[in-house]
Amino acid sequence: MVVFPWISAIILLPIVASLAIPVIPDKEGKTLRWYALGVGLVDFYFAIYAFWQNFHLNDPSYQLVESYAWMPQIGLNWSVAVDGISMPLILLTGLVNVLAIWASWNVTKKPRLFYFLMLALYSAQIGVFAAQDILMFFIIWELELVPVYLLISIWGGPKRQYAATKFILYTALASIFILIGGLAMAFSGDTVTFDMSAIAAKHFPVTFELLVYAGFLIAFGVKLPIFPLHTWLPDAHGEASAPVSMILAGVLLKMGGYGLIRMNIEMLPNAHLYFAPALAILGVVNIVYGALNAFAQDNLKRRLACSSISHMGFVLLGIAAMTELGISGAVLQMLSHGLIAAALFFLSGVTYERTHTLAMAKMSGMAKSMPKVFALFTAASMASLALPGMSGFVGELTVFLGIASSDIYTTSFKLVVILLAAVGLILTPIYLLSMLRVVFYGKDMSKDINALEIETWMDAKPREVLITVCLLLPIIGIGLYPKLVTQTYDVKTTQVAEEIRQTMPVFAGQQERLFSGGFVTPKLSQSDTVIQVGQDA
Repeated sequence: MVVFPWISAIILLPIVASLAIPVIPDKEGKTLRWYALGVGLVDFYFAIYAFWQNFHLNDPSYQLVESYAWMPQIGLNWSVAVDGISMPLILLTGLVNVLAIWASWNVTKKPRLFYFLMLALYSAQIGVFAAQDILMFFIIWELELVPVYLLISIWGGPKRQYAATKFILYTALASIFILIGGLAMAFSGDTVTFDMSAIAAKHFPVTFELLVYAGFLIAFGVKLPIFPLHTWLPDAHGEASAPVSMILAGVLLKMGGYGLIRMNIEMLPNAHLYFAPALAILGVVNIVYGALNAFAQDNLKRRLACSSISHMGFVLLGIAAMTELGISGAVLQMLSHGLIAAALFFLSGVTYERTHTLAMAKMSGMAKSMPKVFALFTAASMASLALPGMSGFVGELTVFLGIASSDIYTTSFKLVVILLAAVGLILTPIYLLSMLRVVFYGKDMSKDINALEIETWMDAKPREVLITVCLLLPIIGIGLYPKLVTQTYDVKTTQVAEEIRQTMPVFAGQQERLFSGGFVTPKLSQSDTVIQVGQDA
């Protein structure tokens, strides 16, 4: 236990500070934006300081643990902590949210409500990554949906109401499975507990695990998103403002991957053995389908949204590998994509402010008049297509190594998965480079956009350059020296992988392959019970 409640302070500071926004005297929103940015920076600094001083890299257990009775009548506790997986995701949340607030400098419509929602959303995101009570996790997960819905429906594009409604319907309905599954696990067995660590220590019948796992897979699969639960994402990105898209792609999608690791793997390891090959197949489908779908998009943000679907497929593939490298690669891919996607969606907003359109064909010929925007957009795109020396390359390479080194799949199964995923890698530079060609080097269409001459289009302002550089620096830093972030979670991902593999059948000290040719059901047990560590199949 720590003396100062750092995690609670980091979670509550933005939402508590947002309560002062209605009384801050400001007519044009200039004071409000500085106030919101200041709150975000202070909270981000607190997170960095708390982890720098109190987080131990070689400890896989939860750290900075806090637990207080919140609603004792129903057994709900305010229980928060961090480990090697959640800690870097909280730092990613802080960075992306601070930059998203800074990117919203030109918001003039209802600025009080806008910055209030941005700070409330900031708190909710950190709460999801830090929650250690499954009921608290669900409550914060649901509360996070409200600010996103309002931010899209009020400050979005022409079809914002449709996009916001589709978002809330998909995510809210799917998250019911978190509540149902969480309560089922909490009340199962001799003791009733909402503590996630205590739930993970319980032993459930395999059939029970499979049902709960399937529910969680739907809930987190919508957020990740997994095909075919992805259709809300292109609409949401297509209508959301650039700052909201930064948060949506940079952080919110990562909640899906985090939930799969935290609940599906750690709490339901036996069921994960059954579902892992299906996850590998779904990951490949995500990678290829997202890349192919990106080709069909003329809307810049919708193309980037489809790119996100493709890249998040690597997270699913890493989780399915059930190796330390695979899970480590999944976490690294989440961090990498969070930075890259935030940069790309911010720059799409920069181009929209100049051209007042997201149709790529109508943006043509911007490289000459906006060389800074072109250079920054190109750098972010290179990171997205996994150029060596950038984080995208390291994340995807680690996932490939993780699935290739897995000894629970047959060689033929791994070969098919890797080859199909490689197709997605080949398609990625094609649709990204074609995007750059159309937007920046295509025919000069400036006269079709509000009768503006291309020479009048403004290049990136210093603020816009700094926001992008703040994202590109860690992208390059991780690409050149991955240990910068991998050292924070290597011990934890190793522990998770070992716990998963300990549930596999053991024969004379030698692990049996679960798949005999392609894709068959793993033989966990002949009865409807879990396999204990060291138990013979």
